[in-house]
Amino acid sequence: MTTETASALGLRLIGQHDLGGRGDGMQVMRHGDALYVGHAGTSGAGTSILDVSAPDRPHLVSQWDAPANTHTHKVQVADGLLLINHERFPYRPKRPLGPHSAGVAIYRVDEPFEPRQVGFWEAGGKGVHRIVWEGGRYAHMSGAPEGFTDRIWMTIDLIEPEKPVLTSRWWWPGQWSGGGEIADWADGHRVAAHHGLVEGKYTYLGYDDANLVVLDTSDPTTPREVSRLQWGGGATHTCLPLLGRGLLVVTDEQQHDGPHGEERRIHLIDIADPAAPRYLRTLPSPTASSPVASLAPVSFDELPQRFGPHNLHENRAGSYQSDRLVFATYFSAGVRVYDVADPQNPREVAHWVSEAPAGSPVPQSNDLFVDEHGLIWVTDRGTGGVFCLEPLPELAELMRQAAA
Repeated sequence: MTTETASALGLRLIGQHDLGGRGDGMQVMRHGDALYVGHAGTSGAGTSILDVSAPDRPHLVSQWDAPANTHTHKVQVADGLLLINHERFPYRPKRPLGPHSAGVAIYRVDEPFEPRQVGFWEAGGKGVHRIVWEGGRYAHMSGAPEGFTDRIWMTIDLIEPEKPVLTSRWWWPGQWSGGGEIADWADGHRVAAHHGLVEGKYTYLGYDDANLVVLDTSDPTTPREVSRLQWGGGATHTCLPLLGRGLLVVTDEQQHDGPHGEERRIHLIDIADPAAPRYLRTLPSPTASSPVASLAPVSFDELPQRFGPHNLHENRAGSYQSDRLVFATYFSAGVRVYDVADPQNPREVAHWVSEAPAGSPVPQSNDLFVDEHGLIWVTDRGTGGVFCLEPLPELAELMRQAAA
């Protein structure tokens, strides 16, 4: 079943797939002609692999379930390996659950459409939430092992993928309850590692309600805190350095359903001096009308489910890279593209919003990946599956000019 476009500027929909009726798409990543999709967990699916050699006609080649009481919603592909997280699901169960899987599964992808598992790193506790790995010896991740109040930042050594080994852990002081540390933050204030991206020797780590932590990770086995910055927003998710710009783009994830959910925004941070990050401003918030054809035009904030930022395209090696254009998912407001050539005047230059997919009240654009050809792959965390967007000529030319 197709899902139509509700609103678009600079982008057009050229292909989509409902993932076999299990459309709860989470992280998406293209590697060659293979598209790897992690699932949110609500459908029970774990990972899907599609052949996207014809982007307008993606074809589902392989799909397998997640282990019981577990979701495997993140994928990372590089150096002939596929890494997939294992984490307890639901995050906050309303009743006791049975056993779950907790860690990172490691697959060889000599045959991209037929991964072969060769290793597993057992994290314990609730498992691993987010993995950051572009190849090489060390993979970095957030997870909540036993003895900690919430997720911390961890690194494993993949020199032998069959036998991954923990090499380092970093946490906010007070998180190690099993070691006698006492939390000194207020009830309701969440201190938890989420997602860290690297520029040079620094890792810029989103730490939920504690916002930004900058780590010196020149030696991955001994991360060292360099600085912190708080701005009062909550649920800080992705911190994307724009290479060579001294700028950081940060999403505070919307975790509350609407109508009128708690406001979340995308921020610009000055990191010319990583030891003294400085808050600059927010990026424009979408204000266009409802993407639901059956409703009279209303603001996104008046819709059910989530409206606000989530993921950014991360400028990975082998993908489209820019130090100027920022590609973001905004849940019910779809995909938004920003030009930050002038940090004092960031502007939105393109967007795409789908109609509500069958089985969902509104769209919930979740993750995106801009491939080396400039195509944008987008997942919907509800029931929409995965979409392929193509830039129209004006945006395509801007992308060409802004490519790193």
